[in-house]
This record gives sequence, C-alpha cells and structure tokens, in this order.
Amino acid sequence: MSSAPDRWATFDCYGTLIDWNAGLGRELERLFGADAVPGLLHAYHQLEPEVQREDPSLSYRDVLNLTLARLVEREELQLPPEEGDALARSLPSWPAFPEVRAALETIQASGWRLAILSNTDRDFIDASIAHIGVEFELAIVAGEIGSYKPSPWHWEVFLARSGADREWTVHVAQSYFHDVAPCLGLGLPVVWINRLGEDATSPPTRELHDLHALPDALDELLAPHS
Repeated sequence: MSSAPDRWATFDCYGTLIDWNAGLGRELERLFGADAVPGLLHAYHQLEPEVQREDPSLSYRDVLNLTLARLVEREELQLPPEEGDALARSLPSWPAFPEVRAALETIQASGWRLAILSNTDRDFIDASIAHIGVEFELAIVAGEIGSYKPSPWHWEVFLARSGADREWTVHVAQSYFHDVAPCLGLGLPVVWINRLGEDATSPPTRELHDLHALPDALDELLAPHS
C-alpha cells in the first residue's frame, strides 16, 4: 500500500514573512527623509516589476540597485554615489513579522514541509531565513533560476526539485500580482495574506490578514493524513 503524499506549504518571503515595506521604508527614510517615504514606496512598487520584467537574468541585488537609480531619476532626488547599493546592503537586516515564527513552527509540527519561492538571491534569502528562525527544506530564488514571479517558473522548478504532488501543495503569499494571480492561473491552492487590505480580481482559495490563523487554514485545506 503506497503512502499518502507529503503536504507542502510554499511561501513568498518578502511582504509575507519578512516586513518588506518596513525594511525598505526605513532605508528610504534614512536616504530621503520621513515625509517622502509613502510616495517613494508607492513608486518603488511600480518600478521594481518593470526592472524584473525587462531582464529576468538580473540578480536581485542588481534589481534593487537599478530600481533605486530609476526611483531617484523619476522623483528628481539626490543620492550620493556611495549609496547606490543602499537597499541591497540593508536587506539582510529587514525584520520578520512578529507572528511568523510561531505560525511556521506550528505548521511544521503538524507535518507540513516548508519551502520558499522568492524573487531574490541566495545570500539574501539565507539572511532572512536566519531572522525568521525556522528551517525550510527548499528555497527557490530568482537569482539562480533566471526568472521573476509572476512568471510560473518558480513553481515549475519547485515541483521538479521537491517531487511534491501539486494537489498536496499550498502556496502562501502577500502579493496578489506576483503570487496569487499566477497560482490561480496554474490551478494551485493559494492562501492570500492580505496585509494591506487590497481588493482581489479573482478570489484566492483562502484570504487572511496575517499568519496567526494560517495553521488552521492549511489543515482545513489539506487535512492531516490519518
């Protein structure tokens, strides 16, 4: 008698597990002042996907540097040359959301295997996993596969490397554009961590506002094997 497939929970990292807006906002405040941060964050969210789409082969370090340069040019800001890599230098210190570690530990304890699918580089994701304080069995990063979400390639690489059964895999993410929409297109269950109170074009499998209720939501979607 064959055993039941493992349950896999895959996660986006930045915005879902790591407080991307807080980390980025803190660095933009240091560079340009607190009053400028809301507008600059909004502009950055627009510019970064453009950079990723134009050249998916770029490392995320280069994406950060190039997006910052475009932000400075677009907003007519002044940035000293030595600060051109300021975002990349600061990223390893960006904090995890406070509920993340406990939620992930509960999920692991109930038998889920954990992976990260991230638009970033290996050194960045290793630093962020250390902040989170929970081990992941697999991390698929854009800098190594030459592709940025919302391209479906992260999920294809994950399924190939993990041997996971797609029907026993749930993706968890904050970004509707980068993660939820492509999962819906692939027919994969997805839990939207809607931290920003955004509106959905099409409904995700589940919607939460943080990770507090995620362990129960995952077990409801895919019950533990008897």
